[in-house]
Amino acid sequence: MSYYPLTSIPDYYGIDALLTEEHKLIRQSIREWVESFVMPQIDHAAQNHTDIPGLMRELGKVGALGPYIPVEYGGSGLDQISYGLIMQELERGDSAVRSAASVQSSLVMFPINEFGSEEQKRKYLPKLASGEMIGSFGLTEPNHGSDPSSMETYFKDMGDHYLLNGAKMWITNSPLCDIAVVWAKNEEGKVQGLIVERGMEGFTTPETHNKWSLRASKTGELVFNDVKIPKENLLPGVTGLKGPLSCLNSARYGISWGVIGAAIDCYCTAVQYSKERKQFGKPIGSYQLQQKKLAEFLTEITKAQLLCLQLGNLKNEHKASPAQISMAKRNNVKMAIDIARESRQILGGMGIMGEFPMMRHAANLESVITYEGTHDVHLLITGLDITGINAF
Repeated sequence: MSYYPLTSIPDYYGIDALLTEEHKLIRQSIREWVESFVMPQIDHAAQNHTDIPGLMRELGKVGALGPYIPVEYGGSGLDQISYGLIMQELERGDSAVRSAASVQSSLVMFPINEFGSEEQKRKYLPKLASGEMIGSFGLTEPNHGSDPSSMETYFKDMGDHYLLNGAKMWITNSPLCDIAVVWAKNEEGKVQGLIVERGMEGFTTPETHNKWSLRASKTGELVFNDVKIPKENLLPGVTGLKGPLSCLNSARYGISWGVIGAAIDCYCTAVQYSKERKQFGKPIGSYQLQQKKLAEFLTEITKAQLLCLQLGNLKNEHKASPAQISMAKRNNVKMAIDIARESRQILGGMGIMGEFPMMRHAANLESVITYEGTHDVHLLITGLDITGINAF
């Protein structure tokens, strides 16, 4: 029994007919890159808790970093469905790979493009798009995750510069980052964004070790001890939580697409295995219990695909609400983690082996179901939208 790389994806409702030829070409190019670059080394990276060497520059080469950023700033100027398809193919490889691209695109490049000065856009975006520069995003703190309004990180106006103090944690790429987009409170208690650069005195990025999830990526903290921030590093275009929350909306949208890729990888592996593995003289795929699982997997994947396609259309028209994005993120991540777990059972003991992707995806998705808004918080966001009553 051997695991063959995925060459196609399930399209049970003919969704491909709703995509443009450009969409399909973009998806195919990323898929081929995942097959050739990610798949041969992802199990080794995850098993050994190491990141993939040169990942960000390779992501830059294939246009996976900030693909919707305007061409004049180094992006590809693509639409939101293209971005979603890229995230789907990356996460089919591994959630850590998608996370790296998602943070760079939605949490670092997006706020600089949306809220930054012209000088900031030209200074940072082209290097972030190429992967020459690695970015991280600082919002979550040791004491404040789902409640960012209570953040303790703050900065003071010292006349010719700002002085930043505080700490952020659970930060993807922090040990590797060249810059960090950090959200902190000013002296009036209002949240603003600052671009912190590697090498600024008092800025450190300790790594988080011993993770059982997202093991093929670096996670750490952002610590600020009297860090002097030049005034030109303040993002001038936004004040308040609208800034970081708009970034999270972009990231959550990408996640809702990305996890479909993880689910597809598990589903296709399970289908293949069920046809080849024989017990009691016939393929296990001939048994009703296994067919039930596979039929449910395909149904849930198809529903998630349709949800994302329409959400992408709404995003392209600037009509997607935060609550709609929360619904897709919550539904699709739960769908993917359930498929990862159940498909592991189809493979029996083989499902825990590195040659097959189920356990790696399942472990990764334990992080994805928590970050960028927990599973339960997204449920309350939908509840607020339904009732108009805040349950937080």
